[in-house]
Amino acid sequence: MLTLSELLRIPYVDTGLKFAVSPDEQRIIFSWNKTGTWDLWEVAGTEIRELRINLAGAKFSPCFSPDGTKIAFALDIDGSESYHICIHDFTTNTSTDLTPDILYAHQPNMSWAPDGRGLAVLSEANGQFALYVLPLDGSRERMIRNIFHPCWDAAWSPDGKWIAVESEAAASDRSIHIVPVGQHKGKVRTVQLTKDGKALNAQHPAWSPDSKSLAFSCENSEWFNIGLYDVETQEITWVTDSVGDDTQPTWSRSGEILGWVHSEGAKTQFQFKDRGGAIREVKAGDGVHAHPQITADGVILHFDDVNHPADLWKINLETGEATQLTKSLDEELNFPQPEEVWYPGMDGVQVPALLYHGAGDLAVLNIHGGPNWHLQFSWNPELSFMLAQGWTVLAPNYRGSTGYGKKWQNASRNDMGGVDNDDCAAGAKYLLENGLAKRIAVTGRSHGGYLTMTCLTGYPELFVGGSAVVPFLNWIKSHYASREDLQHWNIENMGDPEENKELWIARSPYFFLDRVNAPVQMICGENDQRCPASDSIDARDKLVELGKEVELHLYKDEGHSFLKIENVIDAEMRRVEFLEKVLKK
Repeated sequence: MLTLSELLRIPYVDTGLKFAVSPDEQRIIFSWNKTGTWDLWEVAGTEIRELRINLAGAKFSPCFSPDGTKIAFALDIDGSESYHICIHDFTTNTSTDLTPDILYAHQPNMSWAPDGRGLAVLSEANGQFALYVLPLDGSRERMIRNIFHPCWDAAWSPDGKWIAVESEAAASDRSIHIVPVGQHKGKVRTVQLTKDGKALNAQHPAWSPDSKSLAFSCENSEWFNIGLYDVETQEITWVTDSVGDDTQPTWSRSGEILGWVHSEGAKTQFQFKDRGGAIREVKAGDGVHAHPQITADGVILHFDDVNHPADLWKINLETGEATQLTKSLDEELNFPQPEEVWYPGMDGVQVPALLYHGAGDLAVLNIHGGPNWHLQFSWNPELSFMLAQGWTVLAPNYRGSTGYGKKWQNASRNDMGGVDNDDCAAGAKYLLENGLAKRIAVTGRSHGGYLTMTCLTGYPELFVGGSAVVPFLNWIKSHYASREDLQHWNIENMGDPEENKELWIARSPYFFLDRVNAPVQMICGENDQRCPASDSIDARDKLVELGKEVELHLYKDEGHSFLKIENVIDAEMRRVEFLEKVLKK
């Protein structure tokens, strides 16, 4: 068995953001931490090489220019996720930061103008992320449209006339606006995708090559389906209507094939509608597929599973043959596979979870972040190491998680730290009552870190200790210290902080730290914009004042997602050592 440090040093291709396929389909640019830092790499035929870019920082989300001579990419200098927008020119082998000395953030998603003269970007220059065009000539970006909701993605139509913008709507719902930017005849206005007069919860806009249709994923029913918006008629037709979520649509360059990722519970596949109109399915294995891009000889996508870190794979759409393009791990591992289980929540509702069976009576409740996310059959070296210690691990997909339908995802709205906390605590009861554990520690990252603290304050009798990684603990304080887009999310999911002040306080574990009766560990980054480190510092000070056992590890050069491998290793080793200490105490 590899040590935890060795497991954490295994690289993986970034799956949070997209990779880029060149217009001639001969090159793939992607973000990879193969050397311990997040840099851009290139696959060309059988050759894999690192791009030599003379800009310091983590590099993500590459995007080819229409002529293939340049890439745009997002640069995170200090871990704060206040991305700079940069260009690398292959003809001159030079890189340029188009947004130097900025005092505001950009989203890492961008789209080239078809003429290659600029980029559609999402900038916080006006207080919240709005649609701007950023020229390449060094002039300042100019606002095209303020949706008045934080924007997350932009897609410029191939004919140059439209930009499709994905923005936040109500709570965690998204909305797509189609913004005119080119030459039009007559009066043209921004169109929002709607159904029966109501805005659709729509995301992942993808233009057809002829610009006549926009594909998107949408909660058309209980599940996400793939829809097609006709620009001329403004009508929507539905490509899928299945059990499970259909997301991340992608077109072949000819426009003849439309594909997407299909998810049911903890596993995903790639599906596509072939030239004959039939829906077919291919997969690289029993794991997680993401960010597909169709080429002339197949589909390229991210894939990972329990035994394989995320890599780029190509799947032949005719034969289903899968070929691995990058190889982050040379040796074969054989970690235990999880079991999908359902256990009763505090109110009797069945809660889905992944159960990893250990060899003894010690267990860890591992809570995912988001909350609009869910744990799948994916690469997780920290969890695999816990299993190697003989610990049982339960990973609940509590109410508020994606992957189990619209009702499940929306169940925690205006109830965060309530029903989601109860579902996690019920998981601990399930372990105890079924003889799967006698001692349980709890841990999680981001929203999972928050729920770790609500578990320790709400159900202190169930846990022998808790490690909260980049948590928030005080809804009110962290709200007013956050960016405007994060404040919008808070309000949409918890109501107005003044009108709902009692709820905001009731769901803030900071005010109930006196209930903690087990050791607490908190790990955070000083540059975290989402879950401010000040929350953890305040909680540490209060727990010390209360005479509780607490430790805080603050990383001054990190943000919400730790980017430096040495910091990742140090933090995770501290977390596992803490969990071992409290479990065996």
